[in-house]
Amino acid sequence: QLTTITDKRLKQISAKVFSANEKSGIIKIAYPSELFEFGNIPQLMSSIAGNVFGMSLLNNLRLEDINFPNAYIRAFKGPKYGIPGIRKLLRVYKRPLLGTIIKPKLGLDEKEHAQVAYQAWLGGCDIVKDDENLSSMKFNKFYSRIAKTINLRDKCEKETGEKKIYMPNITAECDEMLKRAEFVKKVGCEYAMVDVLTVGWSALQKLRKENEDLKLVLHAHRAGHAAITRNPRHGISMLVIAKLCRLIGMDQLHIGAIVGKMEGGKKEVQGIGEEIEHKFIHPNKKQHVLAENWLHIKPMFAVCSGGLHPGKVPALVNALGKDIIIQMGGGIHWNPRGSYYGALGARQALEATKGGFG
Repeated sequence: QLTTITDKRLKQISAKVFSANEKSGIIKIAYPSELFEFGNIPQLMSSIAGNVFGMSLLNNLRLEDINFPNAYIRAFKGPKYGIPGIRKLLRVYKRPLLGTIIKPKLGLDEKEHAQVAYQAWLGGCDIVKDDENLSSMKFNKFYSRIAKTINLRDKCEKETGEKKIYMPNITAECDEMLKRAEFVKKVGCEYAMVDVLTVGWSALQKLRKENEDLKLVLHAHRAGHAAITRNPRHGISMLVIAKLCRLIGMDQLHIGAIVGKMEGGKKEVQGIGEEIEHKFIHPNKKQHVLAENWLHIKPMFAVCSGGLHPGKVPALVNALGKDIIIQMGGGIHWNPRGSYYGALGARQALEATKGGFG
């Protein structure tokens, strides 16, 4: 027994198990809010998803969900734009947004990269995104790539009369990441994407803080998530990661595709979509979802990607609705006639499905 604290004080700050189901193995634990520094996500995760995972007596442990007290939520700003702000920026209100990821992941130089982006925009894509592996390479330097791609974006906007978005990958060491964010803003880019798990929660919070002045739309890519989310008996659920991204203030998040090549079942992906888009979340015991009231926090745009092609658009929209961003990589760039025709086919598939959008 500890001699450094009184029994009374220890009882006040102790976590309490208030629900335990031996059959399902689901345990619900309540923690006193005074154990947490509000606004500090690294401290939160160190506390509830830290050393406990290394305990020798445990074979498996999985964090399925977190319910945040209202006071904790109020310590965060959440997304700067969210769904309403992004739709206003693109002037597209009644259909899913269409995006592409430049393929191949690596290998193109700056000029080739910009040209592929131009062809995709011209064919009908709203958004073009860097791949998560592409940062600043010997054959494709970040600052040169951004400048060349933005020039062709501007050209395409004049030719099509549509708003076009370029989503450059600014993932890097924290200081360099912020430097890149400042640069993309300076050259007229409205977006930045970041690999949220590989940069870490601290860097993500720093980026969101600086974004009060930068005013960029922040896209959260989840590269590496499956290392901790995929095992259904161990790790941390994708739902938890999604909630943390919304709390910190990402505007968009890749949630899976249901009908694509990436893991994630229909109910799981739908549940994540609801969690990041709705204000009030109702509990769902089957999906291990807790109730949540997101208060002032704006809704995030759900991004669907991974193994998608034009033929899968109707099923995807039927499952997730119109408030999604559909991103195709190979589904556009593998078209034998080129990226323009791949994007054209994807846009036509979206327009053909548009009857249900009003």
